[in-house]
Amino acid sequence: MAADVRQGLWDFALRLYGAPDVGDACLLLQDESGVDVPVLLFSAWLAKNSVALSPVDVTRIDGLVAAWRDEVVKPLRAIRRRLKSGPHPAPAGETETLRSGVKGVELGSEKIELAVLEAEGQTLMAAGGSTGDAGGNLREVVKFFRGAELDRKTATALAVIEGALAAL
Repeated sequence: MAADVRQGLWDFALRLYGAPDVGDACLLLQDESGVDVPVLLFSAWLAKNSVALSPVDVTRIDGLVAAWRDEVVKPLRAIRRRLKSGPHPAPAGETETLRSGVKGVELGSEKIELAVLEAEGQTLMAAGGSTGDAGGNLREVVKFFRGAELDRKTATALAVIEGALAAL
């Protein structure tokens, strides 16, 4: 069943990411395969709206957000993660407040990325989308970022997300 296109990508992403085990699966794909989670969630949103992504589409779409991800999102994530264990005086109560603030800014940066992706998605939907199997969108994105076929651990994480997507 297609998602209501009036449901924005941000709300859809929060619902999917918040489904049982999906957040952990996304983080595994991010950390072990370099997957950009907003692009992955975007591909799921398109799949729910019956818009298929080809490998060429994924490359083009990644180009829309790659600089933002690399220059803004990733550095914020690195700072947030670093504050979990150091440098001195972290971790401490005072630095946890800072870490929480950085986490909020990181989330805001991902929301901006999703807005860029949503605009592109609306264009693809208005154009009738690409031909092909929209159910393969997530796999295309993971393969793009991995630069290789999926291994068992990656395939298992992907199956968790696909299962949650089917239930939305």
